[in-house]
Amino acid sequence: MRIGVDGRELSGQPTGVGRYLQRLLREWGLSAEARAHQFTIYSPDAGIALPPDLSGEVVRVPGAGGTRWEQGALAAAVRRDRPDVFFAPGYGGPMLTSVPLVVVMHDVSFAAHPEWFRPREGLRRRVMARAAAHRAKAVLTVSQFSRGEIVRYLSVPGNHVHVIPHGVDIPGAPPSSRDPLVLFVGSIFNRRHVPTLVRAFAEVAATRPGLRLQLVGSNRTYPLQDIAAIANEAGVGGRVAVSDYVTDGELARLYSRASVFAFLSEYEGFGLTPLEAMASGAVPVVLDTAVAREIYGDAAIRVASPDVSLVASALQAALDDHSARRTAALAAAPEILSRYRWADTASQTLSVLAEASHS
Repeated sequence: MRIGVDGRELSGQPTGVGRYLQRLLREWGLSAEARAHQFTIYSPDAGIALPPDLSGEVVRVPGAGGTRWEQGALAAAVRRDRPDVFFAPGYGGPMLTSVPLVVVMHDVSFAAHPEWFRPREGLRRRVMARAAAHRAKAVLTVSQFSRGEIVRYLSVPGNHVHVIPHGVDIPGAPPSSRDPLVLFVGSIFNRRHVPTLVRAFAEVAATRPGLRLQLVGSNRTYPLQDIAAIANEAGVGGRVAVSDYVTDGELARLYSRASVFAFLSEYEGFGLTPLEAMASGAVPVVLDTAVAREIYGDAAIRVASPDVSLVASALQAALDDHSARRTAALAAAPEILSRYRWADTASQTLSVLAEASHS
């Protein structure tokens, strides 16, 4: 089987979709079944590379990597090469080609909550996602919650949507001691309530002099939220650090040192970073949503609403070595983590690609 892959998200500093695709390619490179196939990665960046044991090539398709590139230059390259199936890991794929398409919809926040997006950007996302979902031979998503949202908002038949969860990398033994550090990792969207986290952190920090908050992720809020100004107003500007991006090595170090991981998102398709933190031994604090209950179960401390006092109470519990909530979350983590293996994600995805190539 010849598998074409949209590899644009592998360029630069991969996050989100890019990290997801990196993990799939890594696992396919380790799989004898996957190594029997040919992979062609299409990208505007010729500098990316296939894993050493994976057969195939990287094809540079010049352009900016946006929707025009996807529907123009990328579609032309796919029509020229005619792979047996084309894998689009990030919400949309080339429409004007007869090659079978498999597209991943990680969530449909742009359809469920259009108010979170600039009008033009939200409209583009809704139009292209709906078109890709109906053009595709199969739609992949990452949770049962997200599957229901795709069926509801994109009008896709339920039997057309396959749930294949992310995996999680399990590091070595965590350090015996941890820093007084609260960590957040992910793009900063309004729905993730980072201002609430900062204000709740300020309440907790008032009685914990060494406590710090580290935020990792680019600020994509709309309307814009000035996180540094909010931290200054709360009196903790010197104890809150913000980084747009860190390397995988630095991220692993932060996970291993953090005592608490806070992720107050009210809408996610999956939410991988709390699982990664959990795998490194940190206690996640999350909002009590349907997807949080599905993915994290009892291995996270859940907060009923993004209320500053409730979040502060949860952070206190997660930081206290003797609290029942912290102890219960740590005890539940191994069973939860055992459900998520990148090898399973890669194998199941390959099976759907093979089925689509013959349909």
